[in-house]
Amino acid sequence: MLYIVSTPIGNLKDISLRAIEVLKSADLIACEDTRHSRLLLEHYGIGAPTTSYFQHNKLTKGEYLLRLLKEGKTIALISDAGTPGILDPGYNIINLAIKNGVGITLIPGPVAFINALVISGKPAHKFFFEGFLPRGPLARKNRLRQIAKLGCTLVFYESCHRVLKTLRDIGEVFGEREIVCCRELTKKFEEAKRGSANEILESFKERKPLGEFVVVI
Repeated sequence: MLYIVSTPIGNLKDISLRAIEVLKSADLIACEDTRHSRLLLEHYGIGAPTTSYFQHNKLTKGEYLLRLLKEGKTIALISDAGTPGILDPGYNIINLAIKNGVGITLIPGPVAFINALVISGKPAHKFFFEGFLPRGPLARKNRLRQIAKLGCTLVFYESCHRVLKTLRDIGEVFGEREIVCCRELTKKFEEAKRGSANEILESFKERKPLGEFVVVI
């Protein structure tokens, strides 16, 4: 069985009892970054062996994990934070398992964009998750114009290095529409800024943006 295990996005207490149980009993834990995951595993006294499974080794390591699964081993898949398979290489091993008739199940838990969507207070009955917008300024602006036509709440991730540029583009495309800019969700400095893109930009003049961002329009 391949267990897809959701792990905390910040606060280590945001892990389920079932997730801890599965991680402790697994024959192997496949981690996006074993060094990063070690903090969580040691915190909960989880001693199962680990192996790295990330973007640049997903093909060769995927075949290795599949072979173990076919031999009857239990593997738990975790990402650096949140639910595997969303914007990470977990998608590949999940599909490899499906194509080869290996059983899979999900241990539910935190997802950053769902946290942001709920606390934003924006309509959540119909929304579109973009992931990350394009890095190039022209492509990013064009993509914003495209998704603006969807007529629902829009959610996407952004890094602290690009969030100011993205906010300027949002201001150009969406004008004075209120947006919500969330950062460091579940962590000590969790914050949700509300206002137009230009107003939020103005607030960042006093303090440089830090952390991981989720933007809701």
